[in-house]
Amino acid sequence: MAEKRDFYEVLGISKDATEAEIKSAFRKKAKELHPDLHKDDPHAEDKFKEVQEAYSVLSDENQRKMYDQYGHAGVAGHGPSTGAGFGGPGGFQDFGGAGFDFGDIFDSIFGGAGGGFGGFSDFGGGRSSGPRATRGSDILMRMNLTFEEAIFGTEKKFTVDVVEDCEHCHGNGGFEREDCATCKGRGTVTTQQRTILGSFTSTTTCPDCHGTGHTYKRKCTDCNGKGKVKNNKKLTINIPAGINTGDRQRVSGKGNPGSNGGSNGDLYIEFIVDEHDYFVRDDDDIYLEVPLTITEAILGCKKEIPTLYGNVKLNVSAGTNSGDKERIKGKGVDNEYRHHKGDMYVVFKVYTPQKLTRDQKKLIEELEETNLDTEEITKFKKFTKEND
Repeated sequence: MAEKRDFYEVLGISKDATEAEIKSAFRKKAKELHPDLHKDDPHAEDKFKEVQEAYSVLSDENQRKMYDQYGHAGVAGHGPSTGAGFGGPGGFQDFGGAGFDFGDIFDSIFGGAGGGFGGFSDFGGGRSSGPRATRGSDILMRMNLTFEEAIFGTEKKFTVDVVEDCEHCHGNGGFEREDCATCKGRGTVTTQQRTILGSFTSTTTCPDCHGTGHTYKRKCTDCNGKGKVKNNKKLTINIPAGINTGDRQRVSGKGNPGSNGGSNGDLYIEFIVDEHDYFVRDDDDIYLEVPLTITEAILGCKKEIPTLYGNVKLNVSAGTNSGDKERIKGKGVDNEYRHHKGDMYVVFKVYTPQKLTRDQKKLIEELEETNLDTEEITKFKKFTKEND
């Protein structure tokens, strides 16, 4: 098994990176390494999972402290499951359940329902009430959004396999309930073993009723006695304006089923947002590169500028250079998800014509004779002369 890379190295950040820097790095890496963009790379999915795992740990304050102190050993088992799927609405993965339960450890050691040893039938002086209800694990689903859908919000309809209580038997798994004949309704069975060291008594979960204390005369044929059935459900979610890559939305109760009467887990939808041909998004700010002709840059002009909300007129100052930046306040992302509105930044790029007509060339030559040297050009000429 290949040794895991340092999580900070995976995201390309320093160890003192802020929460915002971690999130920004994850978004960039997620867009760069998304498997849909690298279908010919057999390792694309692994690279994407590596980025997800790094973000999952470093974005959690407690997990990050453990990782900083103990490395990968300190966060073993944390992060997305390696069983994830990709490809938009079809990709799922388990989060790993409802948490760490010390009771499960004792069950595994002592045989389930409060098993005893050394002549004692159970710990704590009471009879077990059967296996505890356990919440189902959460599921992660990835959904692709267009740039416009993410900016303005949208309604998405999709299908997902959901495990639910069987409607025929109401989740019981059968009909005509009766006490379990094996455990007499206790949910546990006790066995005693005599050895040269004395009598050993152990109490384990009943194998026939699985700790419930009851069985059914007739098994439900719709769910084959399981009490749960898998249904392909059509779901609709409203995605708020301003969603970005890495943001998640929860759909309650649509995760994996619980056991022993436990509730279903939740479905989490993680979004991957497509790039735009012209607009570049940085959190809630929008950047747009605007080309200028050489005459527009020299003389200044009024320029029509596309924004997320339609075109606006912008006065371009005379003497504008490539790289000069102009802010248009409030024309960034109106983020309902985080209740914040960004700005728009226009970055100018001056283009020099590659081909000139004879008349144009003559005009430029005449212009050259008027000495258009700027202070910077004059300084550079002086430096060049001194360096000769």
